[in-house]
Parts: sequence; C-alpha cells; structure tokens
Amino acid sequence: MRRITRIATVGIASAALALSATACGGKKSSETSSSPSESGSAKSAAIAYDIGGRGDQSFNDAAYAGLEKAKNELKVKTAEAEPTEGESEADKVQRLTELARKGNNPVIGVGFSYAPAIKKVAPKFPNTTFGIIDDTSVTDKNIANLVFSEEQGSYLAGVAAAKASKTGTVGFIGGVEVPLIKKFEAGFTQGVKDTNPNAKVLSTYLTQPPDFSGFAKPDLGKAAAKGQLDNGADVIYSAAGLAGSGAIEATANAGKWAIGVDSDQYNQAGLSKYKEHILTSVMKDVAGAVYNEIKSVSEGKPATGEIRYGLDTNGVGLADSNPEYKKMADLIAAVDKAKADIIAKKITVKTAP
Repeated sequence: MRRITRIATVGIASAALALSATACGGKKSSETSSSPSESGSAKSAAIAYDIGGRGDQSFNDAAYAGLEKAKNELKVKTAEAEPTEGESEADKVQRLTELARKGNNPVIGVGFSYAPAIKKVAPKFPNTTFGIIDDTSVTDKNIANLVFSEEQGSYLAGVAAAKASKTGTVGFIGGVEVPLIKKFEAGFTQGVKDTNPNAKVLSTYLTQPPDFSGFAKPDLGKAAAKGQLDNGADVIYSAAGLAGSGAIEATANAGKWAIGVDSDQYNQAGLSKYKEHILTSVMKDVAGAVYNEIKSVSEGKPATGEIRYGLDTNGVGLADSNPEYKKMADLIAAVDKAKADIIAKKITVKTAP
C-alpha cells in the first residue's frame, strides 16, 4: 500500500558527510553505480542533478550527500545523472525516463526545474516513486514533493547579517529571479529590517527566466558581489547555487562576511581558502530529504505528497561551524530569540519581498 503524506513537517539531523568534489560548470549526462542492494524494496536509487551539477559546493552536493548516505547505510545501488548546459525540457524527460526504465526507485529530480518533466514521466511508471525537491506544483500518487521553509532560515541569516554588519549595508544575491529564490530574499530582508530598521539591503539577481545560467556561473556571482561591496555592503548572502561560490570568493577577498546557502559552506572543501570569511550558512536538510525518501521506498512504504522541512524540526537553520561566529554572543542571542519566536508563531516570515 502506497503511503500518501499530504502535508507533513519532517526534520532529521543529516549525518555530516565530507564533500570534496571540485566545482564545475555544465556537464554531459552520466551515470555511476555502486554495490548491489542486499535487502529492501529499493534496489537502486537515482538522482538527477540541477543546473551546476555535482560539485557546486551547495544544493546539488547536499543531494549527493543524502544519496551517499543511503548507499552506505541502506546498501542500495545508486545512479546519478548530470545536466547539460542549455538543456531543454525534452532532455530532462529523457533523463528521468532512462533512470526509471533502468529500474531505479526512487528517482529524484534535484530542483523545481524538473517539475514539467516529472509531470510527463511519472504517469508512465506508476510503480516508481518520483521525488522532486523545491516544488509542489506537480502532484500524483507516486510523486513526493520535498520542500523547505527557506524563508525561515533566511530570516535568521538576516538577523545575523544585521548584527555582524558595521556599515549598516548588507547584500543579497539570487541566482535567478524565480519565486523560490524570492523566498530567500524575502526572509533575509525581513530579518535584517526587524533587527535594524535603518539597515540597507542591496538585492541583485544574476539572470531572469528562462535564462537559468545564474545558478551555474561563478563569474556572475563574483561580479555581483563586487558591485555590492563597492556600494558599502560588508555582509553578503547568496542563494545562487554554483554561482554563489564566486560571490563568496569576492566577499572573502575583500575581507568581508559571506553567508552561504543549502550546505554548510564553511566545511566545503572547494571553498576552504575562503572559509574564515564564511560567517554562517542557511542550511536546508536536502541530504536528509533525499535519504528519507530513499529509505521510505527501501522499506516498502514510499512517502509521497508534500513533505515539508521547517525550522521547528531543524529542516532549515543556520550553521555555526565558524569559530568566529560562536564568539558573537549578541548575534547568537538575537538569532536564538528569532528562531524561538518563529517556531512559537510570534513572527510570521514573508515568502515574497
């Protein structure tokens, strides 16, 4: 019997997994497999990466961490499929179809851009569970919508930025101006303004739909950060996938604070030379969401429907890996209070600017 979870708030503390892939741009589709499954319904699980692919030090790498945890702990085979630069919807449809046809279950699309493709492919494989991260627009009895309250984590980042800023000017860089990324901007701006009403927030988007390259080009992130630094920003928060690494580089080189996203970017090997300037990161438990979905299928009880990861269950939150962050008692106290107030519903965080 397929278990349908209409609305659920789920949180899980993901195992810390070292991610050492080197950041890279668009890649050709490829698949890799691991050792065979020893037990369970899921013989092989697959993920199809979003723009930027594995090695983005952020969103895709977090999904990979969940896949690796499932391989190691659940003993399932795994498959991965990379995006291609400038790909069409038909490319995504073909990629998902191939993964499902080869017997992978579940097949998880990393990012909202997979929604149209999953809508087409899922009905053709009714016995396969399809997961999609960051999207609720496409639904079916065999689709799991793995979503997060990004605005809540971003609010905490705004509080931290306002407390850490010496100039009173902070920056937000979004990869592409789409509703999902505007949730990050909305929460961040609200957190800044609630903490310091006189603060100035500079917002920059790297590209506009249908151009999604803003998630994949570090040079664009670097240029945007330099522009904000020139205008007085001394704390910059990026929600831009691989392009965010460029923003972090520029901010760190200027001796200012960067705030990462999705993964704990302080601990990302590819960003190690800039880590001293990564104040914190807005964490999304993408790894936990991927692992949980694979586990549900392996146990023969596929979780489907909307599965939401919120601040109240640590599905989102702020990383505190940087020792300098831990020394900022006033900042930490403000973040902790904001977190408690959001969970207690004393603060309602906006989802649009």
